[in-house]
Amino acid sequence: MMIRKFKLLLPLLFVFSLLTSFKAIANTDPKDKVLLTILKYVLIQGHYEPQQIDDAFSVKVYDEFLERLDPSKRYFLQSDIDEFSAYKTKIDDQINNEDLTFFFLVYERFMQRTEESKTYYKEILANKFTFEAKETLEIDPEKIAYPKTKNDLVNIWNKQLKYNALTRLYDKISDEDDKFKADSTYIKKPIDSLEIEVREATLTSMNDLYERIDELTYSDWFSTYVNCITETFDPHTTYFEPNVKKQFDISMAGKLEGIGARLQKKNDYTRVDELISGGPAWKSGELEVGDIILKVAQGNKEPVDIVGMRLDHAIEFIKGKKGTEVRLTIKKIDGTIKIVSIIRDIVELQETFVKSSILKKDGRTFGIINLPQFYIDFDEKNFRNSTTDMAQEIERLKKENVEGILLDLRNNGGGSLQTAIEISGLFINKGPVVQVKYRDRSPDIKNDTDPKIQWNGPLVVLVNELSASASEIFAAAMQDYHRAVIIGGKQTYGKGTVQSVLDLNKYHNLNDEDLGALKITIQKFYRINGGSTQMEGVHSDIMLPSRYSYMEIGERDSKNALKFDKVPAANYALWNNYENYDLAINNSKKRIENNKYFKLIDENAKWLKSSQDESLVYLNIEDYKNDLESHKNESLKYKEIGEYTSNLTFTSPFYEKPLLETDKDLAEKREAWHTNLKKDIYVEEALNVLSELKIKPQVQLVKN
Repeated sequence: MMIRKFKLLLPLLFVFSLLTSFKAIANTDPKDKVLLTILKYVLIQGHYEPQQIDDAFSVKVYDEFLERLDPSKRYFLQSDIDEFSAYKTKIDDQINNEDLTFFFLVYERFMQRTEESKTYYKEILANKFTFEAKETLEIDPEKIAYPKTKNDLVNIWNKQLKYNALTRLYDKISDEDDKFKADSTYIKKPIDSLEIEVREATLTSMNDLYERIDELTYSDWFSTYVNCITETFDPHTTYFEPNVKKQFDISMAGKLEGIGARLQKKNDYTRVDELISGGPAWKSGELEVGDIILKVAQGNKEPVDIVGMRLDHAIEFIKGKKGTEVRLTIKKIDGTIKIVSIIRDIVELQETFVKSSILKKDGRTFGIINLPQFYIDFDEKNFRNSTTDMAQEIERLKKENVEGILLDLRNNGGGSLQTAIEISGLFINKGPVVQVKYRDRSPDIKNDTDPKIQWNGPLVVLVNELSASASEIFAAAMQDYHRAVIIGGKQTYGKGTVQSVLDLNKYHNLNDEDLGALKITIQKFYRINGGSTQMEGVHSDIMLPSRYSYMEIGERDSKNALKFDKVPAANYALWNNYENYDLAINNSKKRIENNKYFKLIDENAKWLKSSQDESLVYLNIEDYKNDLESHKNESLKYKEIGEYTSNLTFTSPFYEKPLLETDKDLAEKREAWHTNLKKDIYVEEALNVLSELKIKPQVQLVKN
């Protein structure tokens, strides 16, 4: 019956598609052609490393556009792809000639296929699912081909919807078991009733998804195509259509309301890319970078499946008003499934500011400074900035007679270049800090010109794979001068480029037309030793294994990322005031090699990578259950990592203690931070290094 309906529907849709396609091409908005011309001009003239708009460029745009429209290959048929492929090496010519034939062909066909798919999912979900057959579903789009026939396509939809229903069914069976355990008189619902419930819930979720799709305008899809062009230059060069530009401006103003996480699209999935320090997700401690969000529920309401959903639409479900609850069904990076409850809030600005802690180790006093980002406000001169805050925090620690400082830059995504240079200057006399290069120009060496040194005692900088941009500039400078020991992941994120936002409206004279803006890569960072931080990041002096050690994370794993290269080194002299710099590093490497926890972390990281590479999921309920339990049992082997605790004690600096007595909220935050520091094996090893570092006897430490 379902196939018959498809046969009746398709000719009508095809005729409608042809009519709308010709109508769309005939009535192409002239501003779209103007936009293409302006973008081509700005990209070629202004981008740091302009691409040749040739056949190779065309192939990249072609592949990216199809992937963005149909990442899981559940809309287009192989016959569609065969038709599209005639334009695979012609998009460059169309860009040069303001020709949108390829875009309209793919766009109109996609509209047709999505309209057809509404019938697919409704028909499929009207019939009972059975979960006894030994079936699997491949979820890696690179391992599957486009369906050849409509029946093949319906089969893909059937399997995907069946998998969505199975995940819900498993959750409901687990809930029923929990209710029975709590109350032996409880009568569990039969599986047939649960099966009906999960199909209804899946149908509701799909209806919600298609409501969102139907809300998308032609402008949204055209922007997607344009970004396939701009991001072929590099992943940070992005087009903002007018409405998106407004949202970008609001986000840059700094008020973040929701769960406090930055999300990224990875094929069909919404992945956690960054946790905002001080945000609700960060506070909960249950969400981490790399986790995949499968479903979103508003409080105790039925969850909405967001797999396959556009990122901006998924975010609409996740964000919300302060005080409301969102429940996220998460696939952890170890493959286990978990429901995380988060109370939305406004991300508190103060939690992005510098903070410090004091600890005693073997009768000696050390300080830890946490810098979540290199912040500055260019509009308000009297507003706090990270340079003055860092200088003040160092002075406060000096009053506590600390013998060394550990600066924690983990998860610091960067910020102001100016403050990165100025903060570097707090630890060196004066001299070059970073080289900034425009295309076709010699590097501009940025110097610390202030001879004052705020701290010339032992310094250790803790980084990880998510330390990026300004963090890498600072860490690289400290490493090149041998001013600090850099300890952390194998390498930092590797973002060594600078972007500027250009208003495209200044390039045209169309009346009352807003063409939006372009965020374009215009500069590249280089270390004072001449090497770029792009792709390579900063390799730690002491490399610590982490759960991200083998995962695809960082600039090097981004499409079209600019390459690593070198420029001539700047003139600088090594700080050279440590008595045992190399010895302290070698001692740490030996400790790490013999530490059972670090060995376990490395084994866990390898297992996590293998779990991440698994792309076959089960549609048989017993196989699905066994697979989940297998991942859960395997993860228990590494339970000891999470139970680790040191014998160190962390306290707030003296100046902060009166504040803690009057501000309960601040007191709770500091208590939570100190508890986490005590359990942090990376902090403990960094402090071991810090306690070993010795300053040469003739060096006079800076006093108050």
